[in-house]
Amino acid sequence: MPTFQYRALQTDGRISEGNLDAGSRPDALKQLEQRGLRPVRVVEGGAKGAKGKPSASGKPQSQDKSAAASAGFSLRPDRVTSADLENFTRLLSSLLAAGVPLSRALVILYKEASTPAAAAKWKEVHGLVVDGMSLANAMARSPETFPKVYVAMVEAGEAGGFLDVVLAQIADFQTREKDLRSKVSTAMIYPCVLLVLALVVLTVLLVFFIPKFQKVFATAHGSLPLITQIIIGASDILRSYGLLVFGGFVLAGFLLRTWFISADGRRVWEGLTLKAPIVGPLSARFAMARFCRMLGTLIGADVPLVQALNVSRRSIGNQILVDAVSKSIDQVQQGGRLGQSLAECRTLFSGSVMEMISVAEESGRLDIELIRIANVTESELDRNLKAAVALAEPLMLFLIAGFIGFIFIGMLLPIFSLQDHIK
Repeated sequence: MPTFQYRALQTDGRISEGNLDAGSRPDALKQLEQRGLRPVRVVEGGAKGAKGKPSASGKPQSQDKSAAASAGFSLRPDRVTSADLENFTRLLSSLLAAGVPLSRALVILYKEASTPAAAAKWKEVHGLVVDGMSLANAMARSPETFPKVYVAMVEAGEAGGFLDVVLAQIADFQTREKDLRSKVSTAMIYPCVLLVLALVVLTVLLVFFIPKFQKVFATAHGSLPLITQIIIGASDILRSYGLLVFGGFVLAGFLLRTWFISADGRRVWEGLTLKAPIVGPLSARFAMARFCRMLGTLIGADVPLVQALNVSRRSIGNQILVDAVSKSIDQVQQGGRLGQSLAECRTLFSGSVMEMISVAEESGRLDIELIRIANVTESELDRNLKAAVALAEPLMLFLIAGFIGFIFIGMLLPIFSLQDHIK
């Protein structure tokens, strides 16, 4: 069973550090909550024999620093990692819930930051807050660290007077998002390895295998089959201009990426993604799960519905779907019901989901039902993702076999022609 190193806040405000055994990170968080501790940082890989000892001074031990540094490792040490941001959010929520003033809590955070980049960023936020700026506006000055959805949720918490609750919900949301993205990236490793293998095999065949056959075909008289001419031409281009071809692909990839980052390019890409056979439905359901979880979280924290909708729509990530949800927000502002207003966004919400939202809205259980819909959708996404990966694996193998078979047939056809000519 994995061992997790934790850092948590006790009821008296002191920091407790130690290790515990749990099957997964969510299980470790549950164990800490059962002990009456507010988790600040939970990192897998703690020492088995260590025991949790509270630190009255609140200063992190060296072992905790090394674990946090390994968890927040980044190729760019000047940037705040997602792990640093999650730890910051959870600890700030715990400190505010314990009655620590915001300014003092930010001082504690930048003094205990695990990386210089995080310490500098938290100190910058503290300076802006001390100068009279709201926490949300101070965070909005650093969009590379605090996403727009994050800032919008903090703004809603400050306006409603429940900033500690909203920050705790943000930390939980970040944990779930990280787990879901980890599942997606893990599931795509094997198909990507197969794709790279296919390109390597194809390159080796064209660069080293085909030229040996060209010497044989050069001594023969007569025209070669079209398929063989295509393969030989591709081999000549790759051997003579391989670096230029590679550079062209790199340049084209850079230009496409630059265009996709732009507003127009992103809309085109998002539209194509939604229309894709397998990727489209998965992307739409992923966006719906994020929207429902964010909306349910905010409504559960007593954020007004219209304000919660405005924040939640930014979490969707697809501008086409964001525009569709924006129309429903206008209807809600005019007095319409949420379930009915979402009926126009069929790409994001199915008829059954809208019916469940309508019933929950009438019964006053909208926040609970939205979280339940998000949980069910994420479970379905997990199964669908596994099925898609299971389909991608034989598809990649089929492509590899197709490439090799195409080249094999193209090289055998002239040999058969030579035998006929000899006879």
